Amino acid sequence: MPPVPVRPGIYKIHAHIIGPSALVTATEHALKYGAPVITDRMNPLPIEQEWIIEPSEPIPGAPYVIHLAHHEAAGLVVQEDKLWVNAVPRAEWSKFMFESVIGGVKIFSEKHLAFRSNHRGAQITLVEPKPEFQETFTLEFVSPINEE
Repeated sequence: MPPVPVRPGIYKIHAHIIGPSALVTATEHALKYGAPVITDRMNPLPIEQEWIIEPSEPIPGAPYVIHLAHHEAAGLVVQEDKLWVNAVPRAEWSKFMFESVIGGVKIFSEKHLAFRSNHRGAQITLVEPKPEFQETFTLEFVSPINEE
């Protein structure tokens, strides 16, 4: 399927896994490549679960970068086929594309590997895409960028 455009803004990214609603969440403890990004229940404070999605460059069809809305220097990076959040220069953030699937979107890396959330609490991995619900996400638009 062709990539779908995503309106730049602040989003909550819902994982389609079995059990209570789960959101893509930055953890607090950094390891080798930054803080692991997992799926977790909704937190009362959104600082680890609201993400800015915006084009990596101001050109139509450019891939997107994703970073924490409340810590704008912390962007998503892919290392060892796992998802991390790290305060590295923007040029080092990974780039992503979105494709429509039944029930939501798939999020792909530059290597065309898909986000996969196996269960609540697990770090998000990047895998060869398959038609499985664990690779489907819903983007919940919260607000435009720079709007309180």
